Amino acid sequence: MSRKGLMIVLVLSLAVNISIFGTSAYYYYRNSGGMQSAPCPLSSTHEHLYQELGLSAFQLSQMEPLAKKFHERLAELRKAIKGKNTRLVDRLGQKDIDQDQIEGLRKEIADIQDEIQKEVIAHIIESKKIFDPKQQERFLTLMRQSMAEGNEL
Repeated sequence: MSRKGLMIVLVLSLAVNISIFGTSAYYYYRNSGGMQSAPCPLSSTHEHLYQELGLSAFQLSQMEPLAKKFHERLAELRKAIKGKNTRLVDRLGQKDIDQDQIEGLRKEIADIQDEIQKEVIAHIIESKKIFDPKQQERFLTLMRQSMAEGNEL
């Protein structure tokens, strides 16, 4: 494959990774709780999923620190992936492209994306522990609806 072709493939791969990350981050914030006092900046309704579950005051007191911790961790990972993406674009812009560096950065980005998925899954599992059985079913229904609309979690 020519250098130009490889560069195009790498740039397209980067674009796909960035779009997947952006979409995932949007729905992670939208569907996995958060601070009740602060609106969700990525949701069109500015509400977090748990706000639709009718949580008790006690459940909210458990959910808010969990959501805060999750969102802080997600912000760290988003910052890390943004830095890697910037470095990747910088490397791709160089006259002489080092394929090993490019591949290393691609793997680092993939590792961060994998970590994001693990964090989201763990957050969903921990959140469900706070919900009663009816709320858990509603939670899963909302997640299914989101996926049926073409939105990924």
